[in-house]
Amino acid sequence: MSEIALKSTQFRQEREKRWRELERLVTQVEKRGIRSLTADELHDLPVLYRGVISSLSVARSISLDRNVLEYLEGLAVRSYFVVYSPRRRPGEVVIEYLTHSFPQAVRDLKVWVALSMAVTVVGFLAAYGMTLSNLDNYDLFVSPDYSAGRNPSSTREELRAVLMNEGEKVESQSLGVFATFLFTHNAQIGLLCYALGAVPLLLVGLLLIQNGLILGAFAALHEQKGLSVELWSWLLPHGVTELLAVMLCGGAGFAVGMAAIFPGRRTRLESMVVAGRRAGVIAIGCVGMFFIAALIEGFFRQLVNDLTIRYSVALITGLFWIYYFGWVGRKARPA
Repeated sequence: MSEIALKSTQFRQEREKRWRELERLVTQVEKRGIRSLTADELHDLPVLYRGVISSLSVARSISLDRNVLEYLEGLAVRSYFVVYSPRRRPGEVVIEYLTHSFPQAVRDLKVWVALSMAVTVVGFLAAYGMTLSNLDNYDLFVSPDYSAGRNPSSTREELRAVLMNEGEKVESQSLGVFATFLFTHNAQIGLLCYALGAVPLLLVGLLLIQNGLILGAFAALHEQKGLSVELWSWLLPHGVTELLAVMLCGGAGFAVGMAAIFPGRRTRLESMVVAGRRAGVIAIGCVGMFFIAALIEGFFRQLVNDLTIRYSVALITGLFWIYYFGWVGRKARPA
C-alpha cells in the first residue's frame, strides 16, 4: 500500500506543474478569449491538453485520490472546449454573422432567391394587368379587411390622403404601436415562407404569388387614379427592405423543400438538416430586415411627406442591400 502511495505522490509531483499551467491558459481563454494567448502559449495549449488526458487515464488506472481525479476530469472538459471549440465573445459572433455568414448564405442560395423573386413578379404582373384593364378585378386579389377601405370606389383625394398622411395628426406613441404590429406581421409572413419549405413547394409559391397579386392590384388601382408617383413613394422606402426579406425567406423555403424532394447522396433527413441550417441563417437575418422595414414604415413614412426624400431613402436602401449581399463577406474569413 505504501508503495502505491509513493508512486501516486511521485506521479502528481512530476505532472502537477503542467496541469497548473494548462489551468492558467484555460482560465485566461475563458475570461479574455483565445486571442489573448501568445504564439508560444497557443503552441503549448494542445500539448498540455494531451498531457492531461494521458494523466487522467493513468490516474484512473492507479486509483489516485478522488479529489485529484475530479480535478483532472474537470480540467480535461474545460480544456476540450478551449482547444476544439474556442469561445468567442457575443460581439464577435454578431460581427461574424453580419459581415460574412448572412450575406454568404444568401449568395449560396441565389438560385432559389431568384426563383422566389420571379414568382413574386409573376403574381404582381398578373394582378396589375387584370386590374388595370378592369377595376372590378381588384376585389379578386385584395380582401376588404386588407384594403382598409382603399378600393375602386375610393376617390383620388381619399387615396392621396392616405399616401401623404393628409389631415392626420400623427402621434409618436401610436407610431410605435404601429411599427410593432408591422414588424410582427411581416416577420410572420417571411418566416412562414421559410417554414413551408418543409412541405410541398407549391405552398411557398402560392404565398409569394399572393404577395405579388396584392401589390399588383394596389399598383393598378393607384395608376388608374393617377397616383403612381405617390404610391411608390409610400411603398418603396420600407418596401425595398420588406419585400426583399420576404423573397429571401421564400428562397430559403424553396431550398429546404428541394432538399427534401431531391436529397442526392444523403438521406432525405440529412439533406433537409444541411439545407435547413443554411436557410436558417437567412431566416434569422430576415427578422432583422423586417424590424428595419417596420421602423421605416411605422415612423419615417408617417412623418415624412416629401416625395424627394422618400425616393432618396428608397434608393439608398436599395443600393445598400445590393452592395451588402453582392460584396460583403466575399473575402476569406481570418483563421
